[in-house]
Amino acid sequence: MVEHGHGHGHEGGLLHRVRHLVTPHSHASGEKVDSALEGSRAGLRALWISLVGLGVTAGLQALVVVLSGSVALLGDSLHNVADALTAVPLGIAFWLGRRAATRAYTYGFGRAEDLAGIAVVLAIAASSVGAGWLAVARLLSPREMTHLPWVFAAGVTGFLGNEAVARYRIRVGRRIGSAALVADGRHARTDGFTSLAVVLAAGGTGLGWGWADPVVGLATTVAIAFVLKDAGREVYRRLMDRVEPELVDAAEHALRHVPGVHDVPALRLRWIGHRLHAEAAVVVDAKLTLLAAHEIAADAEHQLTHHVPKLATVTVHVDPDSHPGAEHHAALSQDRRHRLAHTH
Repeated sequence: MVEHGHGHGHEGGLLHRVRHLVTPHSHASGEKVDSALEGSRAGLRALWISLVGLGVTAGLQALVVVLSGSVALLGDSLHNVADALTAVPLGIAFWLGRRAATRAYTYGFGRAEDLAGIAVVLAIAASSVGAGWLAVARLLSPREMTHLPWVFAAGVTGFLGNEAVARYRIRVGRRIGSAALVADGRHARTDGFTSLAVVLAAGGTGLGWGWADPVVGLATTVAIAFVLKDAGREVYRRLMDRVEPELVDAAEHALRHVPGVHDVPALRLRWIGHRLHAEAAVVVDAKLTLLAAHEIAADAEHQLTHHVPKLATVTVHVDPDSHPGAEHHAALSQDRRHRLAHTH
């Protein structure tokens, strides 16, 4: 079994090849670690920039709330504050994800991002419940809304601010492979919908439709629920180690086109945070030397790193083509132990 990342080349010469074979090594350091850290830095940068943007947006809306007494705008302001505060668990997760692996956490701390994704989904759910509660309360107890132009402007400001933050978070999250950051971006987009509802409510109130504010609020609650479903599904899939089938297809295609690989009986990919990890078994000629089989495994690893994005580590196991499979491994183990027992 050969474990690789991607970080150094294979110079020529028999001496180097033998040293490369017998010396413990991993390509998982070097540029792989730098790439993972850069992803965490990008995630943190996206969080803090969006935190400032949403903070300014919520502050401006709060001033208009004081002037107008708009319950709808108050709800929108609270949503923006809640969305900004989701940066806290995500920031902690990205910080933890930059810590080196330990003897206890051998895969590192990237899973903290997925746990933070749960917090984001819960925040979206709270936004949905809050929007619905405010809308029902407004239906049961109508209140007059004043300073309609300011409320209208505040709603537009809220939508633009949230949409800008949502696009930024989703773009960075997809670039670095962070499902939690993508979910948080979608959360910001739901609050943008709430801001649009404030605009519609202000317009309807200006036309004399007192029911516009609560009815639009209920519609917003339904829209948030749909976004909650999508965000929850994405975080659930990540927690269940689901990967995109096209990534598996690309990995298998790359392995099958490595010279010397006869078959690929097993291939597994999993996300840990915003980095991928792969395990593969390849079948090679049973007559190959250990060194030749190792070179095929190293080539297979390199091809995977070139064809599968965000791949942090790869473990390639080599099977002889005469008896591939788990049953062969069990038979080899029993036979080897039997021979060793007789030898001693």
